[in-house]
Amino acid sequence: MANLKELSKKEELLTGGHRLCAGCGAPVIVRQVLHAIDGPVVIANATGCLEVSTTIFPYTAWKVPWIHNAFENVAATLSGVETAYRLFKKKGKMTEKVTFVGFGGDGGLYDIGLQSLSGAMERGHNMLIICYNNQAYMNTGTQRSSATPRGADTTTAPVGKATQGKKEYKKDLLGVLAAHKIPYAATATPAHWNDLITKVQKAVATGGPTFLNILSPCPRGWPHETDKTMDICRLAVDTNFWPLYEVVDGTKWNITHTPKEKKPVIEWFKSQGRFKHLFKPENQQLLVELQQYVDDEWALLKKKTECFPVNPPAAKVDAPVA
Repeated sequence: MANLKELSKKEELLTGGHRLCAGCGAPVIVRQVLHAIDGPVVIANATGCLEVSTTIFPYTAWKVPWIHNAFENVAATLSGVETAYRLFKKKGKMTEKVTFVGFGGDGGLYDIGLQSLSGAMERGHNMLIICYNNQAYMNTGTQRSSATPRGADTTTAPVGKATQGKKEYKKDLLGVLAAHKIPYAATATPAHWNDLITKVQKAVATGGPTFLNILSPCPRGWPHETDKTMDICRLAVDTNFWPLYEVVDGTKWNITHTPKEKKPVIEWFKSQGRFKHLFKPENQQLLVELQQYVDDEWALLKKKTECFPVNPPAAKVDAPVA
């Protein structure tokens, strides 16, 4: 479990003065991730909001080694760096432990970077890949991605007479990576900082290829008020739209936070302008379907944790018959 007092003493490795939007979830995520890791860190960053806004030439907001790569190959880039590091250690040219972390948005990991990500996971590179998931291509104009929820209004899946936002449900990327049987994968939000930091520490301590899918609200693309970012993250979890869980070795499932009082998913939709059309009378049936989808996904997750728990209970031994 994260220690807030100790974390507050750590140096900020992502400086202020970057040009990410007010209310953006990405810089909060990065700060928490870097606070969770001790020792030297090397960052690879796919093209996207985080990259373009933290490295406006000739300035950088990063106080750690940082590599910019193309939209689609953050995992491949980091694979090469991690391999070179292992070679240097083998030759005795390096002795210190270095942690390798790759950041990408959902466009760079769910979509055009999926091949690179899958390859790195399959090869077993010792690194943590993090998706700051703002559920669309926000850097280029709010186009839909495979992480965009059904019913969301985007520039390439717009609301109009023909359609009511995106028609498809979002891809289960964590499930895809769990199928690779990687040592550790989990979901998180920056509002649940203790959960997020603990999961980063678990991932780094586990070793091998690991993955975190972190919800990252976008005030411009969703849209919402800039001071509501953390509230929206909490709503995502409290409605079970974004459950917090972890998967170990691709087979053991664990819910890390269960809402004390489950709220209807409509409360999450109300918090963002991209879903405002759902509240028109003609879209009531779609709201019913979306609630059912969330309920079904939560029930399936609970079933997985019961059938394949992280820490299965000890087998009961019957007392000998006298």
